[in-house]
Amino acid sequence: MQVGCGKTCQFSLGINTRVMTTGVFRYDNKYAAPTKEQRGRYMKGDYEEHCFGPENEIMVIVYDDAAYLKDDTDGTRILFTGAKDKGKVYDEISRILSEHAQKESSSSEFRSGRGI
Repeated sequence: MQVGCGKTCQFSLGINTRVMTTGVFRYDNKYAAPTKEQRGRYMKGDYEEHCFGPENEIMVIVYDDAAYLKDDTDGTRILFTGAKDKGKVYDEISRILSEHAQKESSSSEFRSGRGI
């Protein structure tokens, strides 16, 4: 399922006018993915792949008009589109890494009576 927050912007380049929707699109599981239209619009051309996390479980693919974040730990997928929202990917990586570290440390702190 896709949950998105998009805005429509219009760019005028001389005679041609280009309409681009910008925003952040979050996919709730690892089987959900950007639509064919989104892939064709934002996820094209040259790209760079970057991996984060202790086991490289977070991958970011940076395109000219977008950044796509894949977290294999919990299956989160997020598409950041447009120059303004594309920059937010690094804030999201920091948030996810701290969230994973917090989950890992909190799960080892508590044990049930059966585990002792």
